[in-house]
Amino acid sequence: MDLDVARIEQATRVIDPVFLNTPQYLDEQLCRALGGRTVTVKLETANPVRSFKGRGADLMLSTLAPGTPVVCASSGNFGQAVAYAGRARGMPVEVFVPETVNPAKRERMETFGARVVEAGPDGSSARKAAAAHAQRHPDRVYLQDGLQAAIAEGAGTIGLELTRDAGEPGFDAVVLPVGDGALINGVGRWMKEHAPGTRIVGVNAEGAPSMLESLRAGRVVRLDRVRTFADGIAVRGPLEASVRRARVLVDEIVLVPDEAIAAAMEVAARTLGIVLEPAGAAGLAAIAEGAVAGDRLATVLTGANPRPEQVRELAARLTCPA
Repeated sequence: MDLDVARIEQATRVIDPVFLNTPQYLDEQLCRALGGRTVTVKLETANPVRSFKGRGADLMLSTLAPGTPVVCASSGNFGQAVAYAGRARGMPVEVFVPETVNPAKRERMETFGARVVEAGPDGSSARKAAAAHAQRHPDRVYLQDGLQAAIAEGAGTIGLELTRDAGEPGFDAVVLPVGDGALINGVGRWMKEHAPGTRIVGVNAEGAPSMLESLRAGRVVRLDRVRTFADGIAVRGPLEASVRRARVLVDEIVLVPDEAIAAAMEVAARTLGIVLEPAGAAGLAAIAEGAVAGDRLATVLTGANPRPEQVRELAARLTCPA
């Protein structure tokens, strides 16, 4: 296991404080909407990039020399996080994105000073283009969300905060959306060490079950295509390193349909007053669907960068009678 709990603890003294110690609480209306279960939410959206990705990106860039140019591929949130951390550390950032990138996410990446390059129809094509670009320019460091240990260890500080603030008897399960796997592996590494009785449950969209299929097969499984509106977890195939870690750290992966995710976005807006993007609501969706066992659960609301049309669709749902 290349993820280290001591480095996760040390990361809390390195990562920009704007990303740390995020709100973690019970909301009675939300719990009622989820069938009366005790569900703690951890809000990772109240920061400059509106997602948890800032933790891992900032920690990763802290390991590089100031001024180092970096390259990454992203559907949006990781790119925003790298751009923000790169600007703070004086590092030029280039982000390769799919042609279908959320325009709001692209605008924010550019606002943070990144050079954004469209490359092909999906995340897989963007990753290939980013890797090829970095190979042609050896002065640049290629970051892959889910590959470098520091990215997962930065996300693992969420696990530290979850256990620190959980109270007794702790959580039966922590439920986490799964895209490239940095979040669930980082949190899982910390929890297995400090709260081994807590199950680590990942959530894939039904139309993008690449991590589920990979864990079942014991190797990376690449899907021909994905069909989900949750672009943050629309991964055709996870990285080998991510699957290797998850085989040790993840207890279960469950699937949720897009309609359940949309319903969870509505529940979050009605009860918490938070407008989540689809991937950010996947954990809530799994709990609402009854896919996760346990009475005391926690989930991380991972992102609040919905596409403009998703905001309009959510608004239409909210105007309907509850």
